Amino acid sequence: MKEAIVLLNMGGPNNLNEVEMFLHNMFNDPYIIRTKSTLLRKFIAGMITLLRVEKSQDIYRQIGGKSPIVELTRRVVERLKETVGDGIVVDFVMRYTPPMADEVCQRLKDQGIDKVYLLPLYPQYSSTTSQSSLDDFEQTAQRIGWDVITVEIKHFFMNETYNRCLVERIKETLGTDNAGTFDIVFSAHGLPQKIVDQGDPYQRHVIAHVLLIEELMKKSWLDFNAVHLAYQSKVGPMKWLEPSLETTLRTLSNKRVIIVPIAFTIDNSETDFELSIEYAEVAHELGYQEYRVCRCPNDHPLFVQTLKELYEKMK
Repeated sequence: MKEAIVLLNMGGPNNLNEVEMFLHNMFNDPYIIRTKSTLLRKFIAGMITLLRVEKSQDIYRQIGGKSPIVELTRRVVERLKETVGDGIVVDFVMRYTPPMADEVCQRLKDQGIDKVYLLPLYPQYSSTTSQSSLDDFEQTAQRIGWDVITVEIKHFFMNETYNRCLVERIKETLGTDNAGTFDIVFSAHGLPQKIVDQGDPYQRHVIAHVLLIEELMKKSWLDFNAVHLAYQSKVGPMKWLEPSLETTLRTLSNKRVIIVPIAFTIDNSETDFELSIEYAEVAHELGYQEYRVCRCPNDHPLFVQTLKELYEKMK
């Protein structure tokens, strides 16, 4: 049996021309815009895209004219290939921009792949991320007549190797400074409260994840002044998970802070622009003496090792 590991992530524009595609595909996702009417969802997606495309293009222009997520994910794939060795194919699929499921599924089918291990690159499970990506892959495989066995993992925030990777990133950001002089804020991507109320476990996973990392930091003698959880990236007028990162920054008395993007494994516009530029300006206006943002795991050896462990666990 010929096997493959496939990493799944949301994707991001590979150039400014793909920004419109990215927005339209994302807001046309039934897991994102939850309406029973396909026509209504397409209309909503079209309106949001129309209203946001120019602003979004300007955001990507400020971080190099594209999202870093595809290239960084490609690096992870290369490192994972080296780690698992010959005999297994490693590939990746993006949900909203190329390479998307139709392209990758066809390629793997043509290569004679019989079994695929699906690894969504989301530490905590949400229907809006993990399930959307998993369903997209499996429905595409079915549509092209690819009779493949799929094995999937839903989340991995409890994996010790992964959490050691996050602690290493925190140590890198802290440098030689004293942790006790900093507050640390774990910033998770927000989610509409309505989706959580419908049973999505994302918020519970995020809270549990912060507690695990807090415990691991103590074992590593990282005793921060205070630990906080906040949410970023709110879109639209409806109620989202709280507190927001901006609210948290406005209420902290300690003006030395490290931000950890706990919901992302690969850097993207939410980390490179929203956290590192937009909220850095907010912090500057609020008189922060230090405002630092951790890099995502990206191709850190411990993250690559995490993915290898997850694959071996599924076998």
